[in-house]
Amino acid sequence: MTNLKVGGVPEHFNYPWYITLKNKAYATQNINLRWQDFPGGTGQMCKALRNGSVDIAIVLTEGIIKDIAAGNPSKIVQTFVKTPLIWGIHVSAKSNFKKIEDLENATIAISRFGSGSHLMAIVNAYNQGWDISKLNFKVINDLKGGINALKNGDADYFMWEHFTTKPLVDNGTFRRIENCPTPWPCFVVAVRNEVLENNFKQVKAVLGIINTETKNFKNITDIDKILAKRYEQNLEDIQQWLQITDWNTGKPITKNLITRIQNKMIKFNVIEEKKNSGDFIKNMYI
Repeated sequence: MTNLKVGGVPEHFNYPWYITLKNKAYATQNINLRWQDFPGGTGQMCKALRNGSVDIAIVLTEGIIKDIAAGNPSKIVQTFVKTPLIWGIHVSAKSNFKKIEDLENATIAISRFGSGSHLMAIVNAYNQGWDISKLNFKVINDLKGGINALKNGDADYFMWEHFTTKPLVDNGTFRRIENCPTPWPCFVVAVRNEVLENNFKQVKAVLGIINTETKNFKNITDIDKILAKRYEQNLEDIQQWLQITDWNTGKPITKNLITRIQNKMIKFNVIEEKKNSGDFIKNMYI
């Protein structure tokens, strides 16, 4: 039995992993796969990949590209969610900030440097024409930290996935000023190089199982009701999210896609230089 550890955010995007684990699908391939929640997001997972505490991670595309460029010994093996992520730009419900222009010189709560909340704040600033070099950040670790930072006035706004934070908008904790979609597919599967070298076949088997699950995921009876209950969401919000979200079901990631994303990240000043796109990926379908 091969032991593998996989990690991701505890959000609705990753519910297909929960189903396959609950059904013991990986055991049929003699794989003991264990899931770990990472509420701190991509920055926390990049660190876990680096120190070997996780083998496979479902991470934000922009975060892992930046971290592999900075020396993370991992490869992207495929896209997981091929549609953009919708980032909500949130302030405290009691805040005096009313529109996006008001936030130009405000302090931004981010989970970690290099995380999606950090990198997408830069993308948003670029979209607004702000001076990126003057952005102010406050590290808050996770969503709970973001709630506290805005409530206590330690930060002024916080970017997090639109539907995950929707209940906090509904209950008056946050007020959403605007949305900012990622200009690329949002989640990818990253694997440590050591694991790819030693357990290539097992990783390929894991991908085959999860891709089969995501292919039929939207057709599961009452999946909207299941997700709404599990993630404490309004049913109509989950239904909207399902309409705009598509998973990759097995197509390999291409150098061309990585090149296009790198070009955009350079434009946004998220990375300084473009590297060989082939160095970021591993083709699992050879």
